[in-house]
Amino acid sequence: MNPLEAMKQAELNWQPPQVPEDIPQGDTPGDKIWIGPQQIEKANTLFPKILPMLREAMEKNPSRRAVITVCGGSGVGKTGISSLLAFYLNQLGVGAYTLSGDNYPRRIPSLNDAERFRIFRAAGVDALVAEGLYTPETAEVLKNLQEEGLDPQPKQAEAYPWMEVYQAAGRKELDQYLGNPVEQEYDRLESVLTAFKKGENKLWLKRLGREETALWFDEKDFTGVSVIILEWTHGNSGKFQGVDIPILLNSTPAETREYRLLRARDANTDTPFIAMVLELEQAKLEARAHAARIILSKAGKIISYDQFKAQMDANR
Repeated sequence: MNPLEAMKQAELNWQPPQVPEDIPQGDTPGDKIWIGPQQIEKANTLFPKILPMLREAMEKNPSRRAVITVCGGSGVGKTGISSLLAFYLNQLGVGAYTLSGDNYPRRIPSLNDAERFRIFRAAGVDALVAEGLYTPETAEVLKNLQEEGLDPQPKQAEAYPWMEVYQAAGRKELDQYLGNPVEQEYDRLESVLTAFKKGENKLWLKRLGREETALWFDEKDFTGVSVIILEWTHGNSGKFQGVDIPILLNSTPAETREYRLLRARDANTDTPFIAMVLELEQAKLEARAHAARIILSKAGKIISYDQFKAQMDANR
């Protein structure tokens, strides 16, 4: 049975298969996540909804290939749910591969975090100088706050009113960096998706680890693969071409922070700066939510864009 026929049949009578303990996951080096009952339940909800959309996208492509992206805040379950969707497709006889967008920043995580901090602080200091608020006294206070990692914390402006100028300018400049081409290699990723959808089988995929020397490329053979599932915060950003079915896993910044703490993949997970980054990323996800073809709530329910907006407004 060819992939299109397999999907058409599954649309009528698909039942979730038993999920083994160890299934193939995303391709970020060293990234290993635990897949729990909640992720399985969410994947089971999504899969029947995806099938007709996926079949339609593949029928429109002469190479009979398509790309799904699963996006959402950091730690919301993108890798696990994407891996489950790929597993389900492979079980049907529809070749699927989970590709992690976390391989496509221009810097490794620690260096990118440092660059984010540099941008925030440089813009903040520039604003203080421009507003005539930079003095030896403010410089000393600011230095102490920076050393403690507290300069992004909003409540510092209560004690030091000039911090409001510093934080607003830093936040604005940081927002221009996060998720934009200066931070992410959208062009390289787009070239991979374009070549895949044209039917090319041998593609070089970027690998980005957590050390400065952990950058290399692997040649992946996509023979027999019909679907790429791109799991990435920025998968629905609209800054690159090639995605057929964008899926948004919704969560609030507070929920995203909780997920990150539980995952504990990165250092400095619970800091004022990370809280600010998550808020900015959440705003970008919300701004592009209208483009998602499927939105899944934290409770695991498929919701409309209007329902999504109502949920987000209620959590503000």
